[in-house]
Amino acid sequence: MPSMIGAHGDWAASLLPASPSPLSLQHGDPAQFSPRRDVARAKARECIAQPPLALTAPPRVTATWAHDGLSFEALHWQLPHGGPTEAWVIKPVGAAGRLPAVLALHDHGAFKFYGKEKIVAPGTDAHPLLAAHRREYYGNVAWANELARRGYVVMVHDAFAFGSRRVRLADLPAAIRPTDTPDTDDSPGGITAYNHWAAAHETIMAKSLFSAGTTWPGVFRAEDQVALDVLCARPDVDPERIGCGGLSGGGLRTVFLAGLDDRIRCAVCVGMLTTWRDYLLHKSFTHTWMCYVPLLPQVLDYAEILGLRAPLPTLVQNTREDPLFTPSEVERAVGQLHAIYAHADAPDHLQATWYPGLHKFDRPMQAEAFAWFDRWLAG
Repeated sequence: MPSMIGAHGDWAASLLPASPSPLSLQHGDPAQFSPRRDVARAKARECIAQPPLALTAPPRVTATWAHDGLSFEALHWQLPHGGPTEAWVIKPVGAAGRLPAVLALHDHGAFKFYGKEKIVAPGTDAHPLLAAHRREYYGNVAWANELARRGYVVMVHDAFAFGSRRVRLADLPAAIRPTDTPDTDDSPGGITAYNHWAAAHETIMAKSLFSAGTTWPGVFRAEDQVALDVLCARPDVDPERIGCGGLSGGGLRTVFLAGLDDRIRCAVCVGMLTTWRDYLLHKSFTHTWMCYVPLLPQVLDYAEILGLRAPLPTLVQNTREDPLFTPSEVERAVGQLHAIYAHADAPDHLQATWYPGLHKFDRPMQAEAFAWFDRWLAG
């Protein structure tokens, strides 16, 4: 099969370690599973090169309201760089005590103008582009609302480089700043223009972060961990019953957050499972720079990052016609996770399912995901 780097593909693929990879949890003495996982996690963290981040002030509630039986809070918090991070917290009106909670992670979708708005309906009319996005990828559902309705505290925050955390054009040097695209123009044309510019800017962002000695996954994971800190500290949240999940870019963030943070007791990764080999030979052109961590493929395959959470419960959902991945490589990744969970003596803590159709997290997939959260968090 032709590769994306032509005749160089077979040679480049030969640079990957033979499967299973050196720190893989698919093999070895089962009695040593936990200490071997600690070693693998330490190496993964070293490769990710996550920068230290902490809040510069406590989170601030900027608004509260109710809509359709749900209570909403708008939060702001400030990190050492960029503008304030905006988040929405949703739970049933009148809910009392400490509830199970889910950090709902929005997608990438080549749509950086918005973040949290893609999966939350706050009670106002959705922008036409957001409505179209939900129809295409989410079965016309704001899934964070639907999960909160089941008795959860659900928090959705803007990821690094999205929404309130997006790159502001006024902060850029003139050489890379378009002159005709104000980043405050929320007309369909203005949003589309910003999203096109932001897609092209990803190469600059990735190279700049590499030059700082970090990686894009390191930065978004650092910001997601701060959000998890905020969620865990809430008085209405049971910190022993927290999950996370999301589609696509949200699935990518689930891989890195849930794989390396045991506070995530239950994880749902949707439409974002494959192998480094698939990225290398076939599909890197379909994906964001947010995926890549230099040197990590030498010690762990991509799916094995998520496998570092074993034996904690994990659901992975895939679709048969997803153009972002090669089906045989997704099958290989699923097999890796099954081997890891079998080795952890917890095969029933992993569920991997396939659905017909394209890249999506539609209503049937949401129903399965919500039932998975209920199984492990609601009790």
